[in-house]
Amino acid sequence: MAARSSGGSSHSHSYTNRLATEHSPYLLQHAHNPVNWYPWGEEAFAEAQKRNVPIFLSIGYSTCHWCHVMEVESFENKEVAKLLNDWFVSIKVDREERPDVDKVYMTYVQALYSGGGWPLSVFLSPDLKPLMGGTYFPPDDKYGRPGFKTVLRKVKDAWDNKRDVLVKSGTFAIEQLSEALSTTASSNKLPEELPQNALRLCAEQLSQSYDPNFGGFGSAPKFPRPVEAQLMLYYAKKLEESGKSDEAEEILNMVFFGLQCMARGGIHDHVGGGFHRYSVDECWHVPHFEKMLYDQGQITNVYLDAFSITKDVSYSWVSRDILDYLRRDMIGTQGEIFSAEDADSAESEGATRKKEGAFYVWTSKEIDDILGEHADFFKEHYYIKPSGNCDLSRMSDPHDEFKGKNVLIEMKSVSEMASNHGMPVEKYLEILGECRQKLFKVRERRPKPHLDDKVIVSWNGLTISSLARASKILRNEKEGTRFYFPVVGCDPKEYLDVAEKAALFIKTKLYDEQTHRLQHSFRNGPSRAPGFLDDYAFLIGGLLDLYEYGGGLNWLVWAIELQATQDELFLDREGGGYYNTTGEDKSVILRVKEDHDGAEPSGNSVSAINLVRLSSLVSGSRSNYYRQNAEHLLAVFEKRLKDMAVAVPLMCCAAGMLSTPSRKQVVLVGHKNSAQFETFLAAAHASYDPNSTVIHIDPTDDTELQFWEENNRGVAVMAKNNFAADKVVALVCQNFTCKAPITDPGSLEAMLAEKPS
Repeated sequence: MAARSSGGSSHSHSYTNRLATEHSPYLLQHAHNPVNWYPWGEEAFAEAQKRNVPIFLSIGYSTCHWCHVMEVESFENKEVAKLLNDWFVSIKVDREERPDVDKVYMTYVQALYSGGGWPLSVFLSPDLKPLMGGTYFPPDDKYGRPGFKTVLRKVKDAWDNKRDVLVKSGTFAIEQLSEALSTTASSNKLPEELPQNALRLCAEQLSQSYDPNFGGFGSAPKFPRPVEAQLMLYYAKKLEESGKSDEAEEILNMVFFGLQCMARGGIHDHVGGGFHRYSVDECWHVPHFEKMLYDQGQITNVYLDAFSITKDVSYSWVSRDILDYLRRDMIGTQGEIFSAEDADSAESEGATRKKEGAFYVWTSKEIDDILGEHADFFKEHYYIKPSGNCDLSRMSDPHDEFKGKNVLIEMKSVSEMASNHGMPVEKYLEILGECRQKLFKVRERRPKPHLDDKVIVSWNGLTISSLARASKILRNEKEGTRFYFPVVGCDPKEYLDVAEKAALFIKTKLYDEQTHRLQHSFRNGPSRAPGFLDDYAFLIGGLLDLYEYGGGLNWLVWAIELQATQDELFLDREGGGYYNTTGEDKSVILRVKEDHDGAEPSGNSVSAINLVRLSSLVSGSRSNYYRQNAEHLLAVFEKRLKDMAVAVPLMCCAAGMLSTPSRKQVVLVGHKNSAQFETFLAAAHASYDPNSTVIHIDPTDDTELQFWEENNRGVAVMAKNNFAADKVVALVCQNFTCKAPITDPGSLEAMLAEKPS
């Protein structure tokens, strides 16, 4: 039970339940509710069967605003707790710790009730079939909608009087969903025209939802969804290669304008760096303030791509801004990268109730007091007003929660503002940076939002990718480029060190060298949950980038090892594609082949790209095996690619990559510990080209030479034939048929930047 505590110390609690011994920050937040919570597991299931009562399943995560609201309104309410304890067995699940459980019941709620979100509230039979569900419920009936207490009474009544109907309905729903979500391919081949058609269809569907006023796709609430930008950039590249440069430019301009609006908007934390989850309005101004690791990694990669295409440092600054925020606030002592920061925090030290955005917003008077002579200048730049500035849209602050408060947003360009103030742009930027640093120092003294210091393999994989890529792409910033707070302006190679430490943490703490299996997450030790498809796929993608952008061969070896385990655990060898779980945990009643590319890409989309990339690194039967698995996977989702490409933008990219007639390989040969080698790597990655692979090899290293002898003998031969002790040699190849060797990094960069004639 939620036992009543007796002690009298300042740390005593009136109630303590079974969640008190868990590691998840979210579960620990509920450890002292009067609700008799159980964690997901056999003890709870057995209790429901013994008492013959339904299960109330509540799923959320530690930085979820509406989860906090429902806790305060219902789970801390003794009357509600009594109903739950008397009539149900109540289970709490952290969706970040158990995405497999979340997927089952979120799919059910979305299918039956046309909407989803967190907190997810679902009632189950003792054998875990869903009976009824929803998301957030207010405690009492309101606006014609039932309150949580009413819902509890209705479920109790239905369980007592219509149990058979209820259980049959839940069983039927799961059977239907299982059939729909375990799609198999009718063929292991893709129709030849499908990849190009899917890319075009997805780009057209996104273009129809483009917002020409504020950038991005769709309307309020507006989410970054980096996979959309990735699709548009990739499609623009394909258009350019086919001679349609005007169409390509039109698409690029959509992406670039959206990225500029996001960077100027309140969704971007101008003072501390990084991006918030989404904007409640259409103008990227007032955000939902939580910061999620999966956003930071993906958004960084999109800005890096924009910089690669344009060489405009405004994009590289944003990439650095995000990564420097992560290095400062989100990395543990052993290099592990944490999951999230909450939207809510106390407005003042000692306050018992938290408020969304309290850590991030400012009054006009605070700006005056902190910035003195530069206050007016800063307030003009960031649209700060005494009455508050959350007035750009009727969606920005419909309930006046931010009255008198300001969320920083840049309304005019830096060049325009600098001109208005009669100063050079550099000086203007310098003053803004100094002002932001002063605000940062004051903000650091405020009560901080809760940090979820759980380490999730999949999200670390996404971030390892962006850190590794930044280490070389940012070397192409012009010499003498200046940086302004919160950007540190470090040597880009430092980002590679951070990426390698994060990968090493996962390998030492969450990977079993004997079984070659991953665990999903870490907090005070590995989680009980095994690695899921996303953990393998996202980490493999990160490791491939870690290798290609200058990390050791060991990361490529591990990626190949993990791919073999992924195939063993998740691959449907007959029907094609990957399931999201191994199927070994029988309490997870739905095994899904996920295809939707949402806030996070789908494990199948990322896997398809990984397989294409791996097939270009190795040769022979293993290369063919990877390509065949990629094509079979994409064939599973043929209908989706044909009809609803906008739901699967990254999968469209994967199809495009697979269908590229001959991928480009750049092979760098030489001693890797030289500055010259770093320069060549930067040149190899200077241009945006998702259809190229970079291989680097030192043929005097016996381990490297042996690896390539075994996995791609052509690379080993090239390396031995072109090695020179005093220089680096680059070979640019199509399917390992190579042009003349290059010994100058500038010539390599120029060759790779050539546009098709």
